[in-house]
Amino acid sequence: MIDPVELQLLVGSLRAICEEMGAVLIRSAHSANIKERRDASTALFDPRGEMVMQAEHIPVHLGAMPAAVEAILGEDQAPDRAWILNDPYRGGTHLPDITVIVPIFARGEVIGYAANRAHHADVGGPTPGSMPADSTTLSDEGVVIAPRPLDEETVAELVGQMRQPGQRRADLRAQLAASRAGALRLAELHGRLGGQKLEEAFAEVLDYAERRTRACLLELDDGARTARDVLEARDGELEIVLEATVEGDRVKLDFGGTAAQHEGNLNCPEAVTRSACYFAMRVLTDPDIPPSAGAYRPVEVLAPEGSLLNARPPAAVAGGNVETSSRVADVVLRAFGRALGQGTMNNFTLGTEEVVYYETIAGGQGACPDADGPSAVHVAMSNTLNTPVEALELEFPLRVTEYALRRGSGGGGRFRGGDGVIREIEALEQVSYSLITERRRHPPPGADGGEPGAPGRNLVDGEEIPSKAIGWLEPGQRLRIETPGGGGHGAPENA
Repeated sequence: MIDPVELQLLVGSLRAICEEMGAVLIRSAHSANIKERRDASTALFDPRGEMVMQAEHIPVHLGAMPAAVEAILGEDQAPDRAWILNDPYRGGTHLPDITVIVPIFARGEVIGYAANRAHHADVGGPTPGSMPADSTTLSDEGVVIAPRPLDEETVAELVGQMRQPGQRRADLRAQLAASRAGALRLAELHGRLGGQKLEEAFAEVLDYAERRTRACLLELDDGARTARDVLEARDGELEIVLEATVEGDRVKLDFGGTAAQHEGNLNCPEAVTRSACYFAMRVLTDPDIPPSAGAYRPVEVLAPEGSLLNARPPAAVAGGNVETSSRVADVVLRAFGRALGQGTMNNFTLGTEEVVYYETIAGGQGACPDADGPSAVHVAMSNTLNTPVEALELEFPLRVTEYALRRGSGGGGRFRGGDGVIREIEALEQVSYSLITERRRHPPPGADGGEPGAPGRNLVDGEEIPSKAIGWLEPGQRLRIETPGGGGHGAPENA
């Protein structure tokens, strides 16, 4: 048994390893999407593939990364072997998110795995940026990488099918360096503690996170809660239905009745659905609980096979990872009486065959029962930064003509929702664009009498375009995105 003080030191050591992995990846990467926006995540796993610690990076990456490690557990491991994958139906999320995993050895045995996931600005396919608004199958979205060893031959083969191959190669090498840094640090910890003590430490961290989560769930009232919401597909609306049942120190999240998988790209692999649920329950319990698989043991997620939230191949998933995951988190939070934030990542891609720009855009967060919601933040399943204007204009044929708070877009109430932002960009040469956004027709709802936030808007030269759109900008044309505000909480005091 590890005493409480030593346990906290071990939690800190494992967290520090994950944070160092993230620093290596961000500082070594070449693409703005990773080095500026920090659209990447890192984690450590035990020999059985359970996640023992993660850095506080991208929620949608981290809750789903255990499926990636699980996908390579049965393979032949070796000290100098690394693994790569992005297949959403074999451990991935959507194709731009590439995962690199390194097994960690000590005295000839696997003692754990170091993994990281990064969103690459392009992974091939017909649309620059590999985030097409109109994809219908996985093959429309880029190169599919089934789990395979990562070596120079593999890198050359893969980047040869992608735009900006030099940048893709550099980012993959940064990912490999990050996982190797984690492997080195965990091996050092093994050397200090010994194999048996490290194994005990892993088990204690997982059990500690589980105990704290169960204690938080006991504070929630038992019983069933329901919620539903919709996604704004290109060809209509797709409903997400939830029954959340708390029973003692456990919670069951049942999405029976949710829409079937569809012909667009808002489909989710089951791992992404789980990721969104885990994030929401982390918000509802205690965010200071060590982020590990132990914290998820009391959470049961049921998503019908073949539904929007547990899609079957070869369904397209580009929007599922970013937009449907956001709505899943929203529905869980709504079931427990929370005002909702913007509920979209506002995915925005511009590019040519030579250069590709991708980012997600901040918006308003929902108000709390005792405080206003923050403005201009990346909400829920996104935890990235913006691309600085200077970096954007230096690297891409674009000019930022406006970047400002969208004042008054937060919902009213005793506590106001946060405001969204305005991001307007002018093309300096012909570029394609692809938008995968949400909350354009349905505003983020408030709670307990609070008003909804303002819905978002997408415009080209002042003309409004749909939430899912694809097209071209000619030199001088401007694409303007006005992101949603968050919902308010509580009826206004003067109501």
